[in-house]
Amino acid sequence: MHIRSTSERPTKVAAAENFTGQVFLDGLVAAEPPSRLNATLVAFAPGARTSWHRHGFRQILFATVGSGFVQVKGESAHELHPGDVAIIPPDTVHWHGAARDSLFTHLALLESEGEGTTWLQHVSDEDYDAAYRA
Repeated sequence: MHIRSTSERPTKVAAAENFTGQVFLDGLVAAEPPSRLNATLVAFAPGARTSWHRHGFRQILFATVGSGFVQVKGESAHELHPGDVAIIPPDTVHWHGAARDSLFTHLALLESEGEGTTWLQHVSDEDYDAAYRA
């Protein structure tokens, strides 16, 4: 058994090229073969969000604090609240992030082999605002 203290996994600021607004990443578990599981606690400031992206394996988001959204390209956005679980199929273009007026955190569980995420364009303000009309 190995217990990773918080001092072993400092929180990182998410890269501006892949996120809009302030987002913080706390890498909890990195895949160690034969496991492919990665787990990250992601904290979004109000209005912050990922860019459109996809993963080679499914991604599971477990909402823990606040209010946020997840949207698959071409579909309506879904609001997320603590305890909600979103399961995003492999190779599905999507984004997720906080509501305008709420901090939002989720646990992101992702299997990967090699590159885990393909980042695409930023979510436009128009696309983000449409989440409120869904």
